[in-house]
Amino acid sequence: RPLLWRLIFKSFYMKRGKHTVIYQSVRKDIVPFNHFSLGDYSVIEDFCCVNNAVGDLHIGHHTRIGLQNTVIGPVLIGNHVNLAQGVVVSGLNHNFHDSTKRIDEQGVSTSQITIGDDVWIGANSVITAGVTIGTHCVIAAGSVVTKDVSDNTVVAGCPARVIKQLV
Repeated sequence: RPLLWRLIFKSFYMKRGKHTVIYQSVRKDIVPFNHFSLGDYSVIEDFCCVNNAVGDLHIGHHTRIGLQNTVIGPVLIGNHVNLAQGVVVSGLNHNFHDSTKRIDEQGVSTSQITIGDDVWIGANSVITAGVTIGTHCVIAAGSVVTKDVSDNTVVAGCPARVIKQLV
């Protein structure tokens, strides 16, 4: 991509709040035909990949995207969310329903992921397409979340199951 083109048009499609930090080593696959926003006082740490090529990517205020995370839209992350290291949040899936075709010929499908406010997602967890995580939730390290998580819930495992309800 031409550097001058990116510099001129970046402010139109890449919205950053005040006092945000995106570390130098972050891979920003940010395209102008989908939205990207990073809320005030939010941080995207080293060696992450953020990608809005297949859907909008919105990250709330006071949110931390930890080391080596991958976030592929369409994703909506709330305020005061902490993603530990190695987390994958991907609203993208490759289609593989027709066994007579190669997987790369079958296209992709997307489904919105929504992560509510005040959520902590533990290291090396995976959040799959179409999942909604409610407010004030904890996703234990190494969990694979394939179904919606209600408010005030702790989940763990592969696939993730409810461990406890928070008061």
